[in-house]
Amino acid sequence: MGKRRRATERKKGGPLVIGGLIAVVGVGGAVAGYSLTSGGAAADDGKSVRAGHKAVKTGPPSASEVRTTATAFLTAWQRGDITKAAAATDDSAAATQALTGYVKDAHITGVTLTSGSPSGTSVPFSVKATVSYRGKSKPLAYETRLTVVRRAKDGVPLVRWQPSVVHPDLTDGDRLVTGEAGTPPVKALDRDGGELTTAKYQSLGTVLDGVREKYGKTAGGKAGIELRIVRKAATKGTQKTPDKTLVTLSEGTPGTLRTTLSPTLQAKAEQQVGTKAKASVVVMRPSTGEILAVANSDHGFNVAFEGSLAPGSTMKIVTSTLLFEKDLAKADKAHPCPKFVTYGGWKFQNDNKFEIKNGTFKSSFAASCNTAFISQADKLQNDDLTKVAQQVYGLSMNDWAIGVPSFDGAVPVQSAAQMAASLIGQGGVRMNPLNMASVVSTAKTGVFHQPYLVSPSVDNRTLAKATHTMSASTQAQLKEVLQYTAAAGTAAKAMAGLGPDYGAKTGSAEVDGQKQPNGWFTAWKGDLAAAGVVQAGGHGGDSAGPIVAALLRAGG
Repeated sequence: MGKRRRATERKKGGPLVIGGLIAVVGVGGAVAGYSLTSGGAAADDGKSVRAGHKAVKTGPPSASEVRTTATAFLTAWQRGDITKAAAATDDSAAATQALTGYVKDAHITGVTLTSGSPSGTSVPFSVKATVSYRGKSKPLAYETRLTVVRRAKDGVPLVRWQPSVVHPDLTDGDRLVTGEAGTPPVKALDRDGGELTTAKYQSLGTVLDGVREKYGKTAGGKAGIELRIVRKAATKGTQKTPDKTLVTLSEGTPGTLRTTLSPTLQAKAEQQVGTKAKASVVVMRPSTGEILAVANSDHGFNVAFEGSLAPGSTMKIVTSTLLFEKDLAKADKAHPCPKFVTYGGWKFQNDNKFEIKNGTFKSSFAASCNTAFISQADKLQNDDLTKVAQQVYGLSMNDWAIGVPSFDGAVPVQSAAQMAASLIGQGGVRMNPLNMASVVSTAKTGVFHQPYLVSPSVDNRTLAKATHTMSASTQAQLKEVLQYTAAAGTAAKAMAGLGPDYGAKTGSAEVDGQKQPNGWFTAWKGDLAAAGVVQAGGHGGDSAGPIVAALLRAGG
């Protein structure tokens, strides 16, 4: 009431003060217009709180603030006013560095920015520009987006600065650079001598980038001139993400490098993952470790090689190895599969709370009974699963050298309930299709052969080795339970007609905040093995199973 009284008691014809700014009073005392020093929208947008003598807006930016802030930033950037554009962000120092590099390092000029329709606080926009270097020019066009946020201390709406504002493929530490490429191009070939290109196989973009990153300087090529994303250096224990070419101003002379990929299986893998959203698959040869196909329905990140996902019940292959080696289970001997088991304060259950009465371990494995594994947790040491994963399956050692960047799986030492959850592929266990194709290959042959995409003879690199080999008894029992699962268990529908030299395991991995679990499937047929995941796909036998089975049929 006090504020209203002051407004009505002002002197006739005097100025009306709104939020410390003077508004022009028109006929009848209405506010005709005013200006804001924040570069934002109207004063009645958003909520306000008092901070001393100044009202500070809170809450998400309004639609008008989003439009105004985005327009101010894009207009300044397009005009080349880097200082003004950076000032419209919440990190002017980082924005200044990136936008300056856009001109000086990337040699990008003639920028035209066109905003699209906002979605909440997010604004998509298109970029059209020219890349020019030493008398050579090429057009550049792409789409990205920005997000408008409200600065807490004063309520001013600003563009949230992140590298992807400049280009959607940029992450922290990356740079846009135009000049002579750091590595010469590589003409990558399949195992039959045919050229591998993204025009033929869309999934291979990151793979071909990785091949060039590692072998460009040794494959005999000569660098060209390119606009590329130079990735940040790798941190300890990780592999550097390959640089990415965006525009080629002049072609270099490529070197030639043969890979292990099969053109038939790669084409089939591309076709199969295209039938599902967020699907990834790997095919390999168990007897040698050669990778025959790799495909992802999303082409921006190679989940198949570099993903880090809970593998769910496919991890029971590794856990079964542990139980067989410790004589805690035998394929044809009785084994408990109750509805529930409690360990470490957690209550574990089976899918739909099923139980198997008077069943064998083989029947529990084939039905993917969680409690059959959790029930043995109290007989295990915290590091037992980690040791088997590392020593027998070559996982979680960060030493695979497949020829391009990959993640070798993670099986950390855990305790209490988390240790128990690891036994069924949850907890801290993380894998990808490459890892799980390798796991089923090792189960099939009894020996770990590190997967590889480029022969080690090309660069004399050393492949990872397992320090222990599973016993003949363990391997025989593993094959028995995997074959039974393919014939009469959860994998039977997908694997129909592929026997008798076959085996499979399904998996479903729960993910926080995700309605459906990730569906996993890994299997072998003869001297072929494959593994796939469909994120949020539900049961692995129904989602990833048909993808894997189709590839085993195609290679058979």
